Amino acid sequence: MIGKLTGILAERNPPQLLVDCNGVGYEVDVPMSTFYNLPATGERVSLLTHFVVREDAQILYGFGSAEERTTFRQLIKISGVGPRMALGVLSGLSVAELAQAITLQDVGRLVKIPGIGKKTAERLLLELKGKLGADIGAPMHAATDAQADILQALVALGYSDKEAAASLKVLPKDVGVAEGIRLALKSLAK
Repeated sequence: MIGKLTGILAERNPPQLLVDCNGVGYEVDVPMSTFYNLPATGERVSLLTHFVVREDAQILYGFGSAEERTTFRQLIKISGVGPRMALGVLSGLSVAELAQAITLQDVGRLVKIPGIGKKTAERLLLELKGKLGADIGAPMHAATDAQADILQALVALGYSDKEAAASLKVLPKDVGVAEGIRLALKSLAK
């Protein structure tokens, strides 16, 4: 229905915006990833949108990129995941981080998002496996079970998700778990 809005950013009230399009003000809910990349109030803004019509409301969701909107649409297809929860997921993780969590089947990364419990996180990982990353422009390497185990071990040792993921990039593709952890710790110690 409404696929894109271009106008003047009239108000910013997280997570909602008011976009003035030639005298008509549209209230748009956006993920925080989009919110942080907005221009100043009074400047021109362009957002891709997704329009939700419910019995009790009509809500417009806005996104700064096509990847965010595509991911939002994939998320709301999952049973038990509504637009609010999908917005929360996109506010907590970038599309690339979400795709990586799905590839590595990393429940821990998803349960850190407010409103996502372990069962919901597991359902998200199961439902999105093979879907997210394929239609997203972010290149994703196929992670092995060993890489997932190495990542989980590094996070359990106290390294951040980003540090652990960065250390995986320097490892040989066919490395075993024990050797991979040793090499990853060596690279993180530098």
